[in-house]
Amino acid sequence: MRMVDIIQKKKSGLALTDEEIRFFVSGVVDGSIPDYQTSALLMAMCFVGMQAEEILSLTLSMVGSGETMNLSEIPGVKVDKHSTGGVGDKTTLVLAPLVAACGVPVAKMSGRGLGHTGGTIDKLESIPGFSTALTMSQFIHAVKTCGLAIAGQTGTLVPADKKLYALRDVTATISSIPLIAASIMSKKIASGADAIVLDVKVGSGSFMDTLDQASELARTMVRIGRDAGRKTVAVLTDMDQPLGYAIGNSLEVEEAIQVLRGSGPDDVRDLCLALGTEMLQLAGMGSTEACLEKLQDAIQSGAAIEKLKALVLSQGGDPSYIDHPEHLPKAKLCFPYHALFSGQIQRITSDHLGIASMLLGAGRRTKEEAIDPSAGILLIKKPGDNVSEGEVIAYLHSNNDKSLAEVTKLMDEAIVINTKKWTAQPLVLAVIA
Repeated sequence: MRMVDIIQKKKSGLALTDEEIRFFVSGVVDGSIPDYQTSALLMAMCFVGMQAEEILSLTLSMVGSGETMNLSEIPGVKVDKHSTGGVGDKTTLVLAPLVAACGVPVAKMSGRGLGHTGGTIDKLESIPGFSTALTMSQFIHAVKTCGLAIAGQTGTLVPADKKLYALRDVTATISSIPLIAASIMSKKIASGADAIVLDVKVGSGSFMDTLDQASELARTMVRIGRDAGRKTVAVLTDMDQPLGYAIGNSLEVEEAIQVLRGSGPDDVRDLCLALGTEMLQLAGMGSTEACLEKLQDAIQSGAAIEKLKALVLSQGGDPSYIDHPEHLPKAKLCFPYHALFSGQIQRITSDHLGIASMLLGAGRRTKEEAIDPSAGILLIKKPGDNVSEGEVIAYLHSNNDKSLAEVTKLMDEAIVINTKKWTAQPLVLAVIA
């Protein structure tokens, strides 16, 4: 079998066989296929597309490229959740302890942020002492004893994805729905959960700008999950504006704590309840109404916030920060951002604020860059709120002012204020099961 023939076949619009796809993935991992041929096939896949059988074969071949997590010794239905990435998206920080407090084990492998989307691992590591570098045995032990664990993805899980993603990033083949779906689902399947809830973001702060694109991605991933023997549901959610008020690592941890204590932003709470309901239903915990009630009870009783403390303690962190989030890392500088006009806020563009937060130090342009856990943006106003010219509508947190002019310009472009009547966008746009 020759790689050049596989490239020619896909370039001609023909479907690849399981054997050809396994040959390709194996060659990527062991280095026998050079980067230029890998890139050529990725580009052909991007232009021509892939059939459902090819996408499943690619996903399972990627799963088989490394170790897989065996969670069978953990009792119950293990549930995982994945978000396609958004600005201010701290749902995992709320959902994992909330669902675990309802008796459903949560085994969560998460990633770091890159570009304008934040990473769960970075947010959790803003809690002093918290470790996400768990071995497989430590991960399983944590889920068995605590009911949940959130760890960084190890290099032994789906090594093919790491190599393919690195090439996709520099060859303009990121925005291929089959390749995105295979990348996400290979890691979810390898992580060993029995059931998966996918939060597929739609809008300016996400990979998918339109509802049609997001729906196609969601259907593709749900089909992969089903065919791989995993209960899978996708929830399409709005990301045209940031989720909640906080953007940045320790700022988002503090906001997540507020939600688990029964306060916090309505949109964060409502989305977590919607996603949590799907997670509990996949675990067989009852009807939609019964699952929603369990989640609300876990917040009201304090069980959810106690489960977050247990998670922090289990992974080496100091749980006192959950009781006193004001002690989390704080930036030395805090710059007020003022409204340019009087009127009603019509729009806050998510990707602009994500980039602004990154420039303040809360994100990274490359995987090697360090982040500042205290940096970020705290909104005071959201779309639908009335403001007066000169009124403070956000605070910019940073430990230096070198990017302040650029950040301010991004804020000016992101926030639209006029006298029109604002129309609310639904937070949950669709559920695909």
